[in-house]
Amino acid sequence: MSGKILVYGSYGYTGNLIARFAKEDGVEVVLSGRNAERLREQAERYGLDSVPADVSDPESIRNALRDKDVVIHCAGPFSHTYEAMARACLDTGTHYTDITGEAEVFEGLWAMDEEAKRAGIMLLPGTGFDVVPTDCLAAHLKSRCPEATHLELAFYGRGGGVSHGTAKTMAESMAQGGIVRRDGKVVEVPAAWKTRMIDFGDGSPAHSMTIPWGDVVTAYRSTGIPNIMVYTAVPKRPTQILRLARPFLRLLELRSVQNMINKRIDAAPAGPDDQTRATAHNDLWGEAKAADGRTVVSRLRTPEGYTLTARMSLSIAQKICSGQHTAGFQTPSTAYGKDLILELPGTERVDE
Repeated sequence: MSGKILVYGSYGYTGNLIARFAKEDGVEVVLSGRNAERLREQAERYGLDSVPADVSDPESIRNALRDKDVVIHCAGPFSHTYEAMARACLDTGTHYTDITGEAEVFEGLWAMDEEAKRAGIMLLPGTGFDVVPTDCLAAHLKSRCPEATHLELAFYGRGGGVSHGTAKTMAESMAQGGIVRRDGKVVEVPAAWKTRMIDFGDGSPAHSMTIPWGDVVTAYRSTGIPNIMVYTAVPKRPTQILRLARPFLRLLELRSVQNMINKRIDAAPAGPDDQTRATAHNDLWGEAKAADGRTVVSRLRTPEGYTLTARMSLSIAQKICSGQHTAGFQTPSTAYGKDLILELPGTERVDE
């Protein structure tokens, strides 16, 4: 597979983790990004090939993609970069993957489904913690309750931390409020719209609030269930503060405010260190309910999110290089089945 996998945005926190794991596992990848100096230093450190490219320059990104089977796109916020990368992939016949969790990116790539089929490429966003575990959990719940009309998913990060890229995406998305799927349509709702107490498996229910997670789009593609909400565990007090701040959240869209936030983010650690990642994990919960009231619940426990993202993104890219791909827009479970997440060591699934 020499030279067939391109990791774009490879010197960011998650991209660097993917590059490091690729080197450790003997997976040959080519590193890419717009900062030639950072790219050269990284390539020398790992002994990997590299090619500078800028996703905002169509010709340079096409040149980087031209002889590659698949790209792992790691340069976010993806709402700003996905379309240019996907368009270049359509031109070069390169399969597209990324590590986003942004609902608008999933919607935008889904809209390119027919173009991807004509080009013979797969568009598979969300190949990491966003959204492999929740998508596989949604598909599993659908298999247990085929007549389900309502789906609720939730996750609880036990330890760990966030990278600069994740923090910047969160800051941008907070200004938009929330989204849910209602009767098959994506509907905007206020931030922290709903709350509920969720038992993630330890018998001690955690206060959780709705968030605009990508499964509002992907779980619908995977299951056809028309009503979907996604929660994350957040203590009651921060949830109350977020609700009180709703009238002011649009201020986060101002460039001056974004610049101030980004400076604060850049001054923080780049992401969790190895020891933190090794001791952290994620608990996930899902509930599918039918019109007659029948309800099924399943839970997942997975490794820490950045470890999961790097390992799963590489695994999926290798599957694609070996010929396992379906043209068009796909989700992790439509491409590789509901048990894909169970291929990752340290993952367990339990049904009620």
